[in-house]
Amino acid sequence: MNKSTKYLLVSLFTFLIGYIFLKLAYNSTQDIPFLQEIVLIILGTIATIAITAALLNKQSEVELEKEQRVKIFDLKSNLYFELIDFIEEIVGKRKITKEDLITLEFLTHKISTIASPEVLKEYSNFLNNIKDSSKDAIISPFESDELSQSLANLCGTIRYDLISKEASNKNEIQTIINKNIDKL
Repeated sequence: MNKSTKYLLVSLFTFLIGYIFLKLAYNSTQDIPFLQEIVLIILGTIATIAITAALLNKQSEVELEKEQRVKIFDLKSNLYFELIDFIEEIVGKRKITKEDLITLEFLTHKISTIASPEVLKEYSNFLNNIKDSSKDAIISPFESDELSQSLANLCGTIRYDLISKEASNKNEIQTIINKNIDKL
């Protein structure tokens, strides 16, 4: 049982005990209508407080979950853009150094902590292309095209991880990205 369920059960139990007590008090004050009204006011106040407390508790949980999702989104997007910027730098200078491979290795460790399994699979495919391109340390135009295509696949998967969760959109977006790469 999670915390909110326990809180709800304790609240219900307390409310029921209070209700039974106030019901007995109400019945025992049948001869005095003024006291009955006071008992009803107390019962209404307790019910209002209990409902308000439950709603505030649930709202706090929702707010915390929202903040966590926003932080994770920011972390993912910053890391993904750092990776894309680094890849742009490598392809722009047309050569891969040992330092670049080390930096890429550390980016791999960072990505592995937050990425979805789909992104990790596509990233693994991209890394295989980088490793193939790094054998002679120079990126040929053909290798650049392969890296670009592999990066396009990775970017489509990243977009799906960050924004859209519908499979039909993923395929459509991937097709558009591939067409854009082919035009270049």
